[in-house]
Amino acid sequence: MLLYLISWFQAQVAFLGREEGQDLAEYALLIALIAIAVIGAVTFLGEEISTIFSSIGDAFTP
Repeated sequence: MLLYLISWFQAQVAFLGREEGQDLAEYALLIALIAIAVIGAVTFLGEEISTIFSSIGDAFTP
């Protein structure tokens, strides 16, 4: 029984020590934070950006 517990514990430590999936999780977190920042900026500055693009568009219409 003691050998079984020791081998089980070693297997758990080896499983938790793997870092294969961490890169994907970090990239997903980074993309989520960038998306939140972009959505916040567009929400906060949306009307001003719309006005700027409209004035640029109006300047190039014949």
